[in-house]
Amino acid sequence: MRVEDFDFELPEELIAQTPLLDRTSSKLLIADFVKQSYTHTHFKDILDELQEGDCLVLNDTKVMPARLMGMKKETGANIEVLLLTQIEGDHWETLVKPAKRVKVGTEITFGDGLLKAICTDIKDHGGRIFRFEYTGVFFEVLDQLGEMPLPPYIHEKLENKDRYQTVYAKEQGSAAAPTAGLHFTDALLDDIRSKGVKIAFVTLHVGLGTFRPVSVDSIDDHEMHSEFYRITGETADTINQVKAAGGKIVAVGTTSTRTLETVATKFEGQLQADSGWTSIFIYPGYDFKCIDGMITNFHLPKSTLVMLVSALTSREFMLSAYKEAVDLKYRFFSFGDAMFIKGRNY
Repeated sequence: MRVEDFDFELPEELIAQTPLLDRTSSKLLIADFVKQSYTHTHFKDILDELQEGDCLVLNDTKVMPARLMGMKKETGANIEVLLLTQIEGDHWETLVKPAKRVKVGTEITFGDGLLKAICTDIKDHGGRIFRFEYTGVFFEVLDQLGEMPLPPYIHEKLENKDRYQTVYAKEQGSAAAPTAGLHFTDALLDDIRSKGVKIAFVTLHVGLGTFRPVSVDSIDDHEMHSEFYRITGETADTINQVKAAGGKIVAVGTTSTRTLETVATKFEGQLQADSGWTSIFIYPGYDFKCIDGMITNFHLPKSTLVMLVSALTSREFMLSAYKEAVDLKYRFFSFGDAMFIKGRNY
């Protein structure tokens, strides 16, 4: 299967630049594969689609203010550092601009020396490994000095940085938001619980690899980036019980999906408390072991995310849904509208 098979026409004006005032007011396309139907409504109506005994699974990762503006100690040159992944302790994998100015041993200072970074390694893809030095708590220093790292396709300034966080964000560590969850409010989640729907949380820290284009022609040749995940025993037990009772498992976003499918694959269909790194690549032909449906935003053409949602239904069905969304001027990407996909077994 070729990457070109997942291309579609997307007018640039449909790429949402700013979030809506009300999180739940975005449009919602319900794509039901079994019925071969598309229904158009608004996100607040997701309540009508979830039934008592189902389980909604959310990613509780929190976006770090991961963009740091610093100066090269030797020359005073301006350097931008984007934190990607905490490797161990104070060592982080990063992206830097301009990269050619940063070699092993280069020292960069931020906030008049409040934070320092020494380059210890250069990765094959051009990223840099830094060891950070500071006084106090790293994430408190980062909150003071860092900026929110919006995706490269968003060109407008974000007035309220909380709008690039889910209302349930808790576990600090993401370089990007799990954007399908941006549509939920505390009130809507309370209504969902009141209906008898279980709500469970997993953690997957989103890396910037999620925005990297696929650079090969054949899907089989693509290598996924690796991301850290964690699932608790409580979440695993809740999902196992819901599945055993015949309820539906609805993942919010591709990150929750990748976490659940990673663990279900590892433990042969059952979930257990687990953590680690996943580079699972889901595309048509994949046999889902945990989820039945997914709530997601609309993704980039030819992206691994379009391949993932196509795997839950079919390539033809999903590209048809995307064409309908384009024709009806749905808003795309992080601050855009949403889709509820009911998969083959829904």
